Amino acid sequence: MTKLLQWLLGVSLVLAAWAVVSFDLLDLRLSHTYREVAWPMPLYLLVSFGCYSLATVGYRLTTFNDCEEAAAELQEQIREAREDLRSKGLKM
Repeated sequence: MTKLLQWLLGVSLVLAAWAVVSFDLLDLRLSHTYREVAWPMPLYLLVSFGCYSLATVGYRLTTFNDCEEAAAELQEQIREAREDLRSKGLKM
């Protein structure tokens, strides 16, 4: 099962449970309090997912490794390219 199918299955199960509680589809005779709590739950989950995503991106940015060797190699290649272009008559 692909990751997409796993996510779709999870979201559909949560959505089905939310619909059963919010709209009382199975006639469970739940109190009105359960419906009041369940009704805004998708919004709470969306906000929670957004906060988690922002925290994950922030963490990954702060722990991003610098590649000093690659940066030095790239600077050397840029210098060589400029020298080559100057030798061919391009003025920078």
